[in-house]
Amino acid sequence: MSERFLEGQHALITGASRGIGAAIAEALARAGARLTLVSRNQQALRERATHLKALTDVHLKVADVTDPAAVDRAFRGAAAAFGPVTILVNNAGQVESRPFLKTDLQLWTHLLAVNLTSTYLCTRCALPGMLTAGWGRIVNVASTAGLTGYPYVSAYCASKHGVVGLTRSLARELARKGITVNAVCPGYTETDLIRNAVQTIAVATGRTEGEARAELVKSIPLGRLVEPSEVADAVLWLCRPESAAINGQAIAVAGGEVM
Repeated sequence: MSERFLEGQHALITGASRGIGAAIAEALARAGARLTLVSRNQQALRERATHLKALTDVHLKVADVTDPAAVDRAFRGAAAAFGPVTILVNNAGQVESRPFLKTDLQLWTHLLAVNLTSTYLCTRCALPGMLTAGWGRIVNVASTAGLTGYPYVSAYCASKHGVVGLTRSLARELARKGITVNAVCPGYTETDLIRNAVQTIAVATGRTEGEARAELVKSIPLGRLVEPSEVADAVLWLCRPESAAINGQAIAVAGGEVM
């Protein structure tokens, strides 16, 4: 098969300006998909597009994916640029660490909005075009926090468990429509989120950042953090035409941390 096996497909990726989202965008671009990149950071999006335009056609949309009107506008603009979205990667996400009794309603609601409700909003906009086409790939970037529990991130864990539940429900509902719905669940990955977490742990525990990072790595049988490109490779595999029988799965990309 040609390396550009997604030629003719239109992929929309949220949280696409950096980290895992940027790696996914590059992987899909190399496979030939046209891209709509969504993020709140306009400058970062432009920088990402400059790199990717050598590989494929790129459309940019600055949007808050927790805002229903902004999501609707983003999808209308995407369809006007390249036609209906046939590959949706719900990658936008956020984490904040607090003990449960210090997790106030504002933080709880915010993390559910960013991590879970945004997935609902974007999927609702993408699905009609996929149903018309009779083909589609929805990949939700969840987390190992959607498969197990971690202390001090109860709101984040709840939201990512919700993403996995939504994934499984939609997969059953759409199984005979030519559309697959899967989740990838990264473990500790070399991104800004982890770098910020390491700083937070270091401050809270009095350790150095090196010691805090080593404590995270200790829980990973692989012996290192996951690279964003490794998560992107899993997403790319799920988007292949030959992956039609892979549906409703929550695939851990975590170096063996979760089995």
